[in-house]
Amino acid sequence: MRVEPFAEADLTHDAMLGGKAMIRQPRVGYRAGTDPVLLAATIEAKPGQSVLELGCGAGPGLCCLGARVPGVQLYGIELQPAYAALARRNLSENGLGGTVWEGDLSAPPPEMRALSFHHVMANPPYFEAGRGIAAQDAGRGLGRAGETPLATWVAVAAKRLRPRGYMTFIQRAERLPELLAAMQAHVGALELLPLLPRPGRAPRLVLVRGRKDGKAAFRFHPPQVIHAPGEHEDGVNNYSEAFTKVMKHGAGLPFSE
Repeated sequence: MRVEPFAEADLTHDAMLGGKAMIRQPRVGYRAGTDPVLLAATIEAKPGQSVLELGCGAGPGLCCLGARVPGVQLYGIELQPAYAALARRNLSENGLGGTVWEGDLSAPPPEMRALSFHHVMANPPYFEAGRGIAAQDAGRGLGRAGETPLATWVAVAAKRLRPRGYMTFIQRAERLPELLAAMQAHVGALELLPLLPRPGRAPRLVLVRGRKDGKAAFRFHPPQVIHAPGEHEDGVNNYSEAFTKVMKHGAGLPFSE
């Protein structure tokens, strides 16, 4: 079934990283939150290196990474044609060169299969298909719950990595055992960074990184806190000092100092 591109009236134009990246995204559907920004902030890419994002959506993660690391080579694959087209537009309008393929990551196009990358990053759907409350919008639904198993995301990421390359995933904390098991089957030198919504709260999100052919022991890094203490006001993101630098100024988010 052919999917029509988004109409201009159905898009918003949103500032990320304090305006360093401007993202067009649908008013209704999957909209980028903090997750792709945080994921992109952890990627320790250098100018000239290549980064592939699996399931890149409208490209907020790629644009944030490109804004922070000038000269990085950006690639993405996205299942939904309208979102893939929007990702290409966002890269172009942010002055970033890049390639976004339209297709299923479990059966990628030949052009993608011919390449290998220094980094692969992914923000897979947080729920398995059939679990949780279904979203009324199809795009949002695929962003929340996908048909492709988490283990397949990891296997594809590993296959596309260059020797000694890194894969980095962001995922809900309750799926950490599944994610770690999948990554251990393909990469080594695993690192875990839990993200706490507020001081004293249990982590909701985790970042996990692994290295192809890595031999280092597993590292469990101290949790980092996203929001400052106190009540959360509507419309106000009271980030902690460290995350204000990430979210508002485009700073990196290292797994450890």
